[in-house]
Amino acid sequence: MRESPAGPKGADAVPIILCADDYGIAPGVGEAIRHLLALGRLSATSCMSVGPSWPQEARALMPYVESADIGLHLTLTDQAPLGAMQRLCPAGRLPGIRRMIYLAYTRRLDRAEVKAELVRQLDRFEAELGRPPAFLDGHQHVHQLPTVREVVIELYRERLARHGTYVRYCDEPLGAILRRRTHMGEALAVSLLARGFARRARAARIPGNRGFSGVHDFAGRTPYARLFSAFLEGVGPGALVMVHPGISDAALAAADRVASQREEEYRYFLSEAFTAELASARIRITRFAEQAMPER
Repeated sequence: MRESPAGPKGADAVPIILCADDYGIAPGVGEAIRHLLALGRLSATSCMSVGPSWPQEARALMPYVESADIGLHLTLTDQAPLGAMQRLCPAGRLPGIRRMIYLAYTRRLDRAEVKAELVRQLDRFEAELGRPPAFLDGHQHVHQLPTVREVVIELYRERLARHGTYVRYCDEPLGAILRRRTHMGEALAVSLLARGFARRARAARIPGNRGFSGVHDFAGRTPYARLFSAFLEGVGPGALVMVHPGISDAALAAADRVASQREEEYRYFLSEAFTAELASARIRITRFAEQAMPER
């Protein structure tokens, strides 16, 4: 049973989406995210349907599909694709994000190949959860790269528009990034890459979050409690804050380089310091559809 969402309930509290990325990348990540969903300390999670354990992870997530936004984390980097992609990854392993950015901006991605893989990921998500995703985004923000972004908008129109699905917008005003005074270079890079997708998707009237935060380098130089406080700095209603909690296990170590940082985030979201931070900042955690609803 899911507890009430964390954060103050007053009408003056700012509603945000708190979204844990990478559900399905490894069992320890799934365990941590489900625990936080049950405690009401997350309102959304973004799922990687490419993983070999996705069917089991999807079944374990079923108790939360009515109380949280369950989205699809489109994956075109670092993992194995669901089907053959002879042009992008003939050896069966998707490229790293830097290589993917290069290929996208030099127009070397095969649109049909990219679309076929994203369709496979969407099909597998729906096959296991029995419903379309509440939202779309991308692992390492790949959904906003040239060619990929056009495919995402096309796929949205063809399959998801009638279901009320939303998308993740990652563009931020420069002032918001500067006010946080943390990981400004990384946040600025993500925001600049996001602008082409945001312009096209908003022109197509695709709904999405009205602010974005949570970018950092996973190096662990700054305590996560301090980072999270900065992520909440100046966020407004409808913002989405991206987080990456998890429990380290062998599968995570093989799939991802930031296992230890995920542990720190998980511990923080279980702590009283987290709920105190929400209270101090007058932030309440909500789902996307609830943000337009009046406070009861």
